[in-house]
Amino acid sequence: METRTPPVLLLSAPRTSTAELLARAAVWRGHDVADRAAGLEGRRVHWYGGPRAAARLAGPLGLGLLEPADDWLTHLPHRLLRRPVRLTTLAEARTSRERAFVKPPSAKIDPLPAQVYEDGGDLPAGLDGSTPVLVSGVVEFTAEYRLFVLDGEVVTASRYAVHGRLDPAPPDAESLAFGRTVLDAEAARLPSAVCLDVGRLADGGWAVVEANMAWFAHCYAAEPDRVLDVVLRAAGPIGAVAERDRTHLAPQRPRPR
Repeated sequence: METRTPPVLLLSAPRTSTAELLARAAVWRGHDVADRAAGLEGRRVHWYGGPRAAARLAGPLGLGLLEPADDWLTHLPHRLLRRPVRLTTLAEARTSRERAFVKPPSAKIDPLPAQVYEDGGDLPAGLDGSTPVLVSGVVEFTAEYRLFVLDGEVVTASRYAVHGRLDPAPPDAESLAFGRTVLDAEAARLPSAVCLDVGRLADGGWAVVEANMAWFAHCYAAEPDRVLDVVLRAAGPIGAVAERDRTHLAPQRPRPR
């Protein structure tokens, strides 16, 4: 009788608390778990870890990594975003004299702290001016929630912050309802497996915080086994990537020298 080699969940080192939870869930369903890529060529590999290592390993291991478009936030209607957001370059952002929240796009590769800057001149020097950044109007989120999405449906979720401080807890009905509103309007422009962050504003309204790669997102109080379902789709064999997700494949970056 033919013996099938089980899939592998490859984790970056050192392991985070989420990686440990996902490893346990993967072992429970019969997957192998590895911390090193050596010897995995030709295996069915899935990835959970940082984008630098992912970009280096994607080609050799045949990984298809799904990520939201860098400009996804900028195309949201105001009723879902509740603030202006534009995608620009770091050089342009440095010329702004307005208070703004500035962050790299979802890949989070560039060493730029995501925070409120009082003035564009406060942005760190020494970084390439062509670096893409999202520049956002400043709003106050009183609570923030992470929704793990598969095929347009929230499969598990967690609150992760209250007034900007880490505070994991189960989601509430309002956060899930707003997530449903966002997905009804925007699921077609997101990968089929993705992480969607939403938040309650100080005025009681709701807004999208951002969308992220599921394969580099903490699960907080979300159910690890369901998070794993999303991760396996978001970072697995490139040959298994559905046609509708092909436009969401992350570029493979060269190994740093």
